[in-house]
Amino acid sequence: MMVGMRGTELSRYVEELLEAVLNGTTPSGPDGSHGSRLVREVLSFECRSTRVVAFGGGTGLSTVVGGNSQLDDWPEAPFVGLKEEFASIDVVVCTTDDGGSTGLLLRELPIIGIGDLRKLLLSMILRENLKTTYGLDDFEATQLAHVIHCIFNHRFPKSTDETQSVSNPTLVVPGGLRGLCPEPLEDFLAALGRYVSPGGDGPTLKPGGHCLGNLLITAAILRESRESADCPPEAVAIRKGLDMVARAIGAPPRRLHPATATPGQLVLRYGNGVAVRGQRKSALCRRKFPIDRVAVEYCGPPSVSEYLCRAIEEAELIIFAPGSVYTSLMPILQLPPIVNAIRANTRALKILGANFWIQEGETDISLRSGNRGFYVSELVEAYEQNVPGGAEGLFDVTLSANLEHVPGNVLCNYALEGKSPIYLDRDRVERLRVLPIEATIYSRRRMRLAQVIHHDPQRFALAVRTLVFAHRQFNLKPRTVASSTVVASSTDCLTTHSPPVCAGRKTAEEILAGKRFSPPGLRRTMLDVVWENRDIRMDHLKAFCGAEIVPAAEWNRSKEWDNVLGYYDPENGMLRVHEQLSDNSERLWDNLLIALGESLLGRYLESRRWVDGDWGARRYEITLRPVDERGCFLSDSQLHAYLTLARMIRSPHDPRTYRITLNDQEGFLPPGLLFGLLYAWYLNNAYGAIMEYEMSVLRWPLQRLIPHQIEERRRKEALIAFFRNVVFNHPN
Repeated sequence: MMVGMRGTELSRYVEELLEAVLNGTTPSGPDGSHGSRLVREVLSFECRSTRVVAFGGGTGLSTVVGGNSQLDDWPEAPFVGLKEEFASIDVVVCTTDDGGSTGLLLRELPIIGIGDLRKLLLSMILRENLKTTYGLDDFEATQLAHVIHCIFNHRFPKSTDETQSVSNPTLVVPGGLRGLCPEPLEDFLAALGRYVSPGGDGPTLKPGGHCLGNLLITAAILRESRESADCPPEAVAIRKGLDMVARAIGAPPRRLHPATATPGQLVLRYGNGVAVRGQRKSALCRRKFPIDRVAVEYCGPPSVSEYLCRAIEEAELIIFAPGSVYTSLMPILQLPPIVNAIRANTRALKILGANFWIQEGETDISLRSGNRGFYVSELVEAYEQNVPGGAEGLFDVTLSANLEHVPGNVLCNYALEGKSPIYLDRDRVERLRVLPIEATIYSRRRMRLAQVIHHDPQRFALAVRTLVFAHRQFNLKPRTVASSTVVASSTDCLTTHSPPVCAGRKTAEEILAGKRFSPPGLRRTMLDVVWENRDIRMDHLKAFCGAEIVPAAEWNRSKEWDNVLGYYDPENGMLRVHEQLSDNSERLWDNLLIALGESLLGRYLESRRWVDGDWGARRYEITLRPVDERGCFLSDSQLHAYLTLARMIRSPHDPRTYRITLNDQEGFLPPGLLFGLLYAWYLNNAYGAIMEYEMSVLRWPLQRLIPHQIEERRRKEALIAFFRNVVFNHPN
């Protein structure tokens, strides 16, 4: 027995046992004796009755629970993963996803993220459930899993208005499989589809861009809800809807849990101080700074099921699945009932599954160094910083991939895609009082055939089985059990309240409906800009009268100040963009954002001028209109604060005059243009090259800067804080 063996020695021994179990080799025992007996014991010991709770988002969690149900080849092996090793497994899913089909649903309905729930419902399908429910044999059950996979993962083209397949979902199944769908299941799915089709009893959901499974699950939930379509479905309706679908498709009911039934959206703050709303945005906007903090804005106090809390408290094994740290796991652990239940359970073995590769926009930049790359210890430290009460009592073991034998050409292929491994820094992980474990938990066969490395559900489940065995034999917990006295309260939780995002879209539609757009299609573009940049406050949309595409022959914008192709015209209140941008949607959006930002200053300028000075110097001066004539989004004191941060100095003789003195060669961004550029850059990194140059000093540590640069860095940090707190009203 391994009495007294801890730290690195224990890690190495458990890893040897893991490799023996996974690869059929023979380890040495701790006393030097033959270890084959231990391998046989691992493979034969009873673990199905072990009570398990697994947390995560869609792809990573579904992969380890029952295979990645999004993949086309999932039906070839649908009955694998943790669900086959452990009969009692509760699965907890983050509900703040806002991309793809889920994002389209959120535009219309005050509902939690559905897409990840769909992925898990599929991955949790059990062979025995299908056999019992529909009287099938093993082969027929596998075929039916294929049929269900086709229906729930079918994605409609964005432009389609065809609803026949919604009200009759088996139409999307290939002809050779369509007849294999049992009539009761076919009727059940058709009833759900008709509920959200034209003429149905629920809200009509246009299928374009949607996953059919998302529409069906949404219908099941809404059909059970007693609330109007303008109110979020209550928790009991979500529970009944999910259980109804689970029973129909062969997944266990009451085992899939949304982390909360309350709709919410993520707020991510980066190391440079910029904070943005939306999970999808974190992947699209390359901030080139590590994420510093994550929080969630809910549309009310987030509710957590008491049944889920009891399952956590009674669990013998708690697994944090590989996945998006900040956008899939962190929001779950910011819910006090959940994190308190995890900490209170000091008996369960708690395993943190580490990702193989960095994730762009989340774990691509090291928190410690600010350089590209990420370490397993930084995963743990991220929870320490973002979970109320820190990481204490959350993890006993980290389970990482052993990439030692991965061919160099495979690693090079990933490197060409901008992906590098998340490195296991053993010593630092151990100092955090977590046991670091590596194992080959990817499929070597898939690596050879497809040159890719993904978590293999069978190997991951077998690795977890081995860790459970090792824990029972040798105790994998740290010597000093983490205190269960750390309690997160609702006031500790990094959450704020805001209306459902669909309500914001509806308000934006109402505001924009009263404005002039030329051509008229520009109104829809502007609405899409607002949706994709939900940090834009509704008050911002009241600062302009309309927007127009200006023909090149009529473009009279002076290039004395800039060559930006979008601006706000204070004389007529219009956002104006050059026709050159009509065929470039990205640049059109960027310039609309710049013009929208400029519009917040209104008609603040009475005059502006250059004044020549001595010795080649020149002075730029502006005079402000009286406060009641400005139509400015900022108050007088806020405008003064901004102009000061823009390097403008108030005249001691006239409080409405500001000036800056420059030498003949010195560059300068006038405050109006700077405001527009900062506005666009803050929202989505638009005009990144210009603003990245302006903000480059933020990348340098203070100790490596000279006093002048330190002062400039602090000014730019204050500018970002001004936009975060005043312009966009983000919580601190």
